[in-house]
Amino acid sequence: MSGTTGVTVEFAGEYFPVENGGRFIVGREGDLELDDNLFLHRHFLEISDADGLWWLSNVGTRLTATVTDSGGGIQAWLAPGARLPLVFEKTTVVFSAGPTTYELTLHAAEPAFRATRREHDDGGASTIGDVPLTLSQKLLILALAEPQLRRDGTGMSEIPTSAKAAERLGWTVTRFNRKLDNVCDKFDRVGVPGMRGGQRSFATNRRARLVEHVIASRLVTKDDLPLLDTAHADEVEGEQE
Repeated sequence: MSGTTGVTVEFAGEYFPVENGGRFIVGREGDLELDDNLFLHRHFLEISDADGLWWLSNVGTRLTATVTDSGGGIQAWLAPGARLPLVFEKTTVVFSAGPTTYELTLHAAEPAFRATRREHDDGGASTIGDVPLTLSQKLLILALAEPQLRRDGTGMSEIPTSAKAAERLGWTVTRFNRKLDNVCDKFDRVGVPGMRGGQRSFATNRRARLVEHVIASRLVTKDDLPLLDTAHADEVEGEQE
């Protein structure tokens, strides 16, 4: 980074420096034109330098973004009209527009805080907050997040339909949707937003929000993907929902 660069935006292997005092727009049009996805706002996110801080603002009207520090330990939901200061060395931004999920990383040249990594051993148990995940629930999450986990670095990916994810697991669509209901209910109870919604767009929206949450929080990683190929559906059929 140059001495005048305040923030650098990383997306799909490309780096976009934003100079001190500058302004950077992410959307269908702007400084970072993501793609021609009509579900995406023309101007969605704005990165700007004001009041002695760099800020990430949601200048759209419908979409939200999940924002986390580099370790996934701190998470915020950036709603339309909201803004957050970019205080960490690396900030991850994940959001969905229609069936596509996007991820970008913001690198701050002079972060106000540096995250401290805490090593821990959970004995192999997978939990979200205080809510444990069964193996079948983790497999469901992996099937939905697989395209995003398999891409290299930041970028975009398509969220599988319930039918495609069920096929990947060797499950019926009915079984998949029942387990998806249970997973979304668990996340809703611990305060993850977007797990419930209106009937028209609920099916797509909750899958998108689920993928956003697990990717941004590092609840599943690329290292978990072999589970999809080694675990057989019959092995988890008897688990409690």
